[in-house]
Amino acid sequence: MAEGAPGPHDRRGLGRGLAALLADAEGAPQQAGGPRLVELPLDAIAANPDQPRATIDEAALQALAASLGASGVLQPVVVAPAGPDGVHTLIAGERRWRAARLAGLERVPAVVREVGERERLELALVENVVREDLTPIDVAQACACLIEDFGQTHADLAGRLGRSRPAISNLVRLLELPEEVQELIADGAITEGHGRAILMADGPARRARLARRVVAEGLSVRATEQAARRESAEPRPERARPEPTPLGDRALEAFGAAFAAPVRVRGARGGQVVVELRFADETALAAALERLSEPG
Repeated sequence: MAEGAPGPHDRRGLGRGLAALLADAEGAPQQAGGPRLVELPLDAIAANPDQPRATIDEAALQALAASLGASGVLQPVVVAPAGPDGVHTLIAGERRWRAARLAGLERVPAVVREVGERERLELALVENVVREDLTPIDVAQACACLIEDFGQTHADLAGRLGRSRPAISNLVRLLELPEEVQELIADGAITEGHGRAILMADGPARRARLARRVVAEGLSVRATEQAARRESAEPRPERARPEPTPLGDRALEAFGAAFAAPVRVRGARGGQVVVELRFADETALAAALERLSEPG
């Protein structure tokens, strides 16, 4: 056992998920090269550059620091083996590491685990997702990363994170909201339920407008759903038709005379011009083709 490491009977408060990180389960021998439970100086640990958590609530961090100051760090952080400079990179437990420093502690218990870069990020994401103090947007972004970057399915995540598959799908869908609406959810101005209701509105502009109305009027989730349905039922304003040009007028006259059919001339992407001919039926189309094949 490494110097300074707690014994097997000191692990009761180390957290339910620790068994998955430690190779030496109760009564089993430590495998060479497997995870090790040690105590490390705080200065021998560096933050994870791939940390998925966007923000850390300062008030919550101060509260955790007070708890650690009174009871010590009961759940270890998880770190990668030390680099050439003797510093370990955090894999999971950044809040505990920062709070321990605020509490004036000099050392923390740590599980040293050999992992690749991909697994390091995945462990950090999972650790963040299961925390209760993350915003729904934080969780949605972490889930999306696990799905897109690591090939996890919604069902996989549901099993790993203790949530239902529809709950995972609903979380990820929040990322379809406009950025300003996501910020309102992250700040707590509106709830995740409001976000799902706002998704019922059609298009980013209507969703953003509805979100601002929810905040201004203090709408409930049910009232937001009703408003979203009304928004989607409203007819979209028609696009303004482009002003006719002299060349377009000439095209209308020439093609209309040549084919004896209604003609539409409109602009398209890249400066292209689209000429649209409408024939009443195949007989009219056949007559136009015959006219084209006539000599002279």
